[in-house]
Amino acid sequence: MSPYLLELATLMAVFSVVIVVPGADLALVMRQSITRGRRAAVLTSLGLGASLLFHVGYTLLGLGLIVSQSLIAFTIVKWCGAAYLFYLGYRSLKDADRPIAPDAGLASASMQPISDAKAFAMGFVTNALNPKAVVFFLSLFSSLVSLQTPITVKAGYGLVMAASLVLWFVGVSFFFTIPAIRDGFLRAGRWIMRVTGFVFIGLGLKLATERMHG
Repeated sequence: MSPYLLELATLMAVFSVVIVVPGADLALVMRQSITRGRRAAVLTSLGLGASLLFHVGYTLLGLGLIVSQSLIAFTIVKWCGAAYLFYLGYRSLKDADRPIAPDAGLASASMQPISDAKAFAMGFVTNALNPKAVVFFLSLFSSLVSLQTPITVKAGYGLVMAASLVLWFVGVSFFFTIPAIRDGFLRAGRWIMRVTGFVFIGLGLKLATERMHG
């Protein structure tokens, strides 16, 4: 077996576990699926994939090392990420007071429409403003990828990881927009939005209290 294929297999074994663990990304895609519909959820998933490529890109350029070793840079990214999660939590709690009719269909006419660009940006920003992702990708590549591996091959690893992330969340998007499943969530819409809001706020608090080497 090629050493590069072995490296990729090892990376994906670790990464596959990480992407299915519930977190802000999953909460966001679920929220988009239930309240905005399949198109918005898929575009948010693409934004998450693009953000992963962003993380891989600066890691390969060595910028991730700067952020992971600089208390100021880490703190700035951390507080920006926490603030955005607080904002998502606030919006979810605010949206909980809006009626969400189960018969509104996948377009959810009772909600304000969201543009494709905004749906994509929400996915990108949610993941990009996470300093733990900086440390994760830096440590992942440092521990599992050889220094002798060409940067083009490492970039290829990033593409495979991004594609896997997008496929996972697109699958989540399709699952939660199946009419029977989505209508079931919509019947408990206000409670779902409140729970999602508190999840975002809780994740924001967790991120805000994260220590650089914690």
